[in-house]
Amino acid sequence: MDKPRHTPDGSMSTIVVNDSSSPDERDIEKQADASGPSSRPVPEERDVEKQADADELTTDAQLNKQLFPVTDLDRGIVGWEGQDDPNNPQNFAPNKKWGLLGLISAFTLISPLASSMFAPAVPYMAADFRETNETILSFTVSVFLLGYTFGPCLLAPLSEIYGRRVVLSSANWFFVVWQIGCALAQNIETEIICRFFAGIGGAGCITLGAGVIADLFPVEQRGKATAIWGLGPLMGPVIGPIAGGFIGQNAGWRWAFWVLLIAGGVLAAAIEVLNRETCAPVLIRWKVEKMAKETGRTDLCSAYDYQSGKEDSGPVPVEQALKLGLLRPLLLLGKSAIILLLATYMAFVYGLLYLFFTTISTVFTSHYGFSTGLSGLAYLGIGMGFVVGLAFMAFTNDRMLVKATAKNGGKFEPEMRLPLMIVFSSILPISFFWYGWTVEKHVHWIVPIIGMFPFGVAMMGVYMPIQTYVIDCYPKYAASANAALTASRSLVGALLPLAGPRMFETLGLGWGNSLLGFLALAFVPVPIFFTRYGKTIRERWPVNLEGKKA
Repeated sequence: MDKPRHTPDGSMSTIVVNDSSSPDERDIEKQADASGPSSRPVPEERDVEKQADADELTTDAQLNKQLFPVTDLDRGIVGWEGQDDPNNPQNFAPNKKWGLLGLISAFTLISPLASSMFAPAVPYMAADFRETNETILSFTVSVFLLGYTFGPCLLAPLSEIYGRRVVLSSANWFFVVWQIGCALAQNIETEIICRFFAGIGGAGCITLGAGVIADLFPVEQRGKATAIWGLGPLMGPVIGPIAGGFIGQNAGWRWAFWVLLIAGGVLAAAIEVLNRETCAPVLIRWKVEKMAKETGRTDLCSAYDYQSGKEDSGPVPVEQALKLGLLRPLLLLGKSAIILLLATYMAFVYGLLYLFFTTISTVFTSHYGFSTGLSGLAYLGIGMGFVVGLAFMAFTNDRMLVKATAKNGGKFEPEMRLPLMIVFSSILPISFFWYGWTVEKHVHWIVPIIGMFPFGVAMMGVYMPIQTYVIDCYPKYAASANAALTASRSLVGALLPLAGPRMFETLGLGWGNSLLGFLALAFVPVPIFFTRYGKTIRERWPVNLEGKKA
């Protein structure tokens, strides 16, 4: 007969139990029992029959297990529906991926634009506020980068806990609102405070872009994606002085902030409407909450939080996750030697960039007689270098990675991103000697502008491999890894330029820039060290970012 039973998925199946003896056979068996012991079946035969029955049941149970295996969901673990799950950001259509990245990258132009757009208009503000202290005036510009120092350490961990979309939107609107305070400030102190908080909000797109790239793109596409996203943070400080010079001269310094308010508000609204969540752990956590509500199960757990075979298996409490998340960028800087070294080198190069910026406007107005508006055009030399360097990295970085991986037997290593840095670090010092001595000797204005071009190209060749390297090393926590880089370089970019005017006043433009060139020359061996020993350093000092015992 057929006996029904429930399977793990709740459907009915049957276990077939053989009972094939006919009524006549059963009667003969009874008669044999009545006729005496000699006609009865021997005990061994009954045992064999029972054993056969048991074997049949065992075989059926094994078959049932094969047909209805225990799934992760049966154990309460929730993940993607499969490798091709369309809800997984890695499986988004290419146009959707690049569209989301382009949306975020657009705001990465507006935010860095605010860092330098105000610079050419500072003399007009100084006249309004009757401020003559050059250090205070310089700090009014660079304090925005101080906001970039604190913002990433807060925003990156929050995005890994609550999602990229809500944190990015909040940061964007925070940036926009503080432009109103900057535009309406009635004294220098208010201006500095508003610029600082605007910098914290502006750090959102600069920080979270790395996380979005890790969310959306496989390793072999991250070089190109990082190049597109990195265009804004480097072109913004170049375009800013050009636009700010003309705005400050013709409309007044306050209009620099009104323009930022309008442009930032439009893009923030577009991101609010069109952006999608891309952080996989957050998406799965939402899925867990939805399934728990629909099924009434309280044992469900995200696959990203689950640790199989460990005593502390299960999701991390929210308080613990928040505490660990906020500490993660500091953990990377303090315990990952390779992140600390790369952050230091990037901060050094970034500091050279902003020291470069401190003299350009003054040199072209005083030495070459440019107006405030036209002096911003001098930044085009370094800006064109950025574009060329970025295009080169976009087309070569991923290709070199694929070839290096193939040569390594198909095994990918993040350090494969770094060899190009060796060539570009050698180009960095050229611009300081070229630019410094041509302006010192009052050579035609086009010559120092062209002299800035090599630095722009070289900075891209150093900046992009480091940026992509940390994404490859820590894809799940790419935002926090990028926050460590952003915070350190922004701190140097905010404070080092304050010493620029005094240094150039003491040494002159020729020897002052030559000093920077010699420093850049001394750092040329650093990328060689990273390329040769980066893997050893990374593996020698690993960092536990999960907050769970190994």
